[in-house]
Amino acid sequence: MAKQFPSLDDTLCDFIRRQHMFFTASATAESRVNLSPRSMDAFRILDQNRVAYLDRTGSSNETAAHLLADGRLTIMFCSVDGPPQILRLYGKGRVLHRDSPAFVTCLDDHFPDYRPMAMRQIVELDVDLVQTSCGFGVPLFDYRAERPSLDRWAEKKEAENAVEDYWREKNLVSMDGLPTGLMD
Repeated sequence: MAKQFPSLDDTLCDFIRRQHMFFTASATAESRVNLSPRSMDAFRILDQNRVAYLDRTGSSNETAAHLLADGRLTIMFCSVDGPPQILRLYGKGRVLHRDSPAFVTCLDDHFPDYRPMAMRQIVELDVDLVQTSCGFGVPLFDYRAERPSLDRWAEKKEAENAVEDYWREKNLVSMDGLPTGLMD
């Protein structure tokens, strides 16, 4: 049932754009596996073998630590409405830090109208394999809306000028003690 492709085509890109969320999975040989859900408003297809997402502040920064140490990243989309399908993007990822020219260029080129509070970094993935599978086991769900919780939290932290303090406390080292490179 699974099919593999060397890159994204128009049909696969259309499938990605119809989704409401995606998941990222990363690890090192010695770390725990991190799996995180993310909102599609932060995701962009850069070309047939490159994608990126704008990473907002979270309770940890595991993906950045794993990418710094190992580089492997998988992004998964699964249809929860309409025809069943799962699509995975495999490859090497990297973090574009807020103070880097690459971050500014990517933000301006691919996120011109998206500037959420508490932007932490951008994660780019160089895709070396695309795989689809049936998705028959994925339950059907009805999408209602994005949750406002992160926006409210970010508004409060930014109003208090406390985002960087939060990063220092929660986002500089992974749960396995790996550096994230966030404020290097």
